[in-house]
Amino acid sequence: MNVTKKLRLGPLPKTESVKLIFACPASLRADLDRYAALHAQAYGEAVDATTLIPHMLEAFIAGDRGFKRSGSIQTEALRDARASADAGISDRPPP
Repeated sequence: MNVTKKLRLGPLPKTESVKLIFACPASLRADLDRYAALHAQAYGEAVDATTLIPHMLEAFIAGDRGFKRSGSIQTEALRDARASADAGISDRPPP
């Protein structure tokens, strides 16, 4: 049985990046390094933990139902506000 084929994070897409610095426990860093080694073994491309972290976070956020629901509520509120503005309707009383 090939354990590396069961990694949740698949091959990495090429993306534009911005630099973000954060601190993590040494134990998490060790796990990230181990995951990077398994990922490289599974997909034949060497990567380090700092390359994997954004993709892991993206996968985590994409799978978070509460976050998705929160986004849809915000999107609906923004859409309603724009529709009201387009129709000349305001929540504020006239001056």
